[in-house]
Amino acid sequence: MLALAVAAPALASPPANFAERVDALRQQIGVPGLSIVVVEHGRTSFLHGSGVRALGKPDPVDADTIFPTGSTGKAFTVAALATLVDAGRIGWDDRVIDRLPGFQMYDPWVTREMTIRDLLVHRSGLGLGEGDLVSVPRSNLSRAEAVHRLRFLKPATSFRSGFAYDNVLYMAAGELIEAVSGKSWEDYVREHVLVPAGMLHSTSDDAGRYRDPDRAFPHARTSGLVRGAGPALAFDEHDELGRDLAPAGGLAISARDMARWLQIQLAHGRLPQGGRLFSEAAHDEMWKPEVLQPIDAEPPALRGTQPMFNTYAMGWEVRDYHGARLVWHAGGMLGFQSIVVLLPDQDVGFAVEINSEEPAILFGLMYELLDHYLGLPFSDWPKRFQADAATRLDAAVQRVRTMQARPPAGSPSAPLDHYAGRYADAWYGQIVVGQQKDGLTIDFRSTPRMSGSLEHWQYDTFLTHFTDPTLEPALVTFALDATGHVARVSMTPFSPVADFSYDYQDLDFRPSASSR
Repeated sequence: MLALAVAAPALASPPANFAERVDALRQQIGVPGLSIVVVEHGRTSFLHGSGVRALGKPDPVDADTIFPTGSTGKAFTVAALATLVDAGRIGWDDRVIDRLPGFQMYDPWVTREMTIRDLLVHRSGLGLGEGDLVSVPRSNLSRAEAVHRLRFLKPATSFRSGFAYDNVLYMAAGELIEAVSGKSWEDYVREHVLVPAGMLHSTSDDAGRYRDPDRAFPHARTSGLVRGAGPALAFDEHDELGRDLAPAGGLAISARDMARWLQIQLAHGRLPQGGRLFSEAAHDEMWKPEVLQPIDAEPPALRGTQPMFNTYAMGWEVRDYHGARLVWHAGGMLGFQSIVVLLPDQDVGFAVEINSEEPAILFGLMYELLDHYLGLPFSDWPKRFQADAATRLDAAVQRVRTMQARPPAGSPSAPLDHYAGRYADAWYGQIVVGQQKDGLTIDFRSTPRMSGSLEHWQYDTFLTHFTDPTLEPALVTFALDATGHVARVSMTPFSPVADFSYDYQDLDFRPSASSR
């Protein structure tokens, strides 16, 4: 455990006894390990590690422990693109097809008109998380193959008509970086962003992360009826997002290095040691709101966090909080979560990283620090977020219990061997449904170790029981044609709180030619 306080103006210093507050919250909420950093006026004013890197082991989290940071890494991909813009090799509004040969979306007009900026601001027309399942929870596809398959994702809305968060187009941004620079996304980000920024303890590839002895390990609550219920459990650190999706969130960063990133962002691209990582013009483009996000009503206890406006820029969310401009982004990997927050007009930034899936502590600390630096009265936001999370989780558990207690409804329309076969979705690839003595099995071929049994649910719908308990289960429905053969297989997440990246509903499996 490490805490570092650096002298800062009295009204801008971290809250009194903040390290003790963080430690108590971490233990109360049940987070194995946490790191947090605060930067004010170009200086690190608070740097703290709390807890352990892995449950059951004594190794403490410190300022140099690296955590996978999920989608907060999107801003690093944008920064990498900014260095190419500054070098005159690309422009933000260049057409993607002019820089990435072979790029293709489902609609030819969208293929022709999509720009680099469009890749980064979630207005492509794809649905929320559409296509993520090819990389979540893991993948055996190359990034080039995954980007090639974008052409098979059918749009949910028209191009540039609204906001829907996606990850897959950041894969295309990573491929574009490679096409223009001749270097992989991993190498280019390391050489042109991390190293110049002085972030020498952070990594852009799995090999570098696994070599680092000071790394956090993943944990999640996966033993209950829904994810988030039950005790926190450790699981295999190799069971994470496929590397094809790394440009959308494949970095591992320490709190000390995150301080450098906050300093550079607040300084509009200037490096602490002198010089620039990216230009002032590039900075202005990064933070410029591009797309309005819908604002959903918050529950009464969280109503104070609801903004008047909410937008997405390039790799950053931009909104207001009590009249202040807020530039921020959250991130999640399997077993990890993080948040990066900037108050540009107050010249303050902070980041929190945890090795579990407990958003209450992230958002609770976020708003507690925002209130502090904006001079607002103290409100126990962690307690409020924790109570809200418990309410949502209890409702989800009750819904699953109700579903499981329902009376049986119907029998399969055909003998089980009629359901066995190979089925393909143009985007995802193949699943194989097999038959054993005790019933049907399912194997998702593009996802290593995503297989298990199928339990009859009702009529021609079956429930997956994956061998890996960290995977979100799906309801699998077989549609039979007039001859009694399977014509289509569709899916939907079973859990009401399943992460949107388990986009089973976007899959449309049809029998493969070899299935009959």
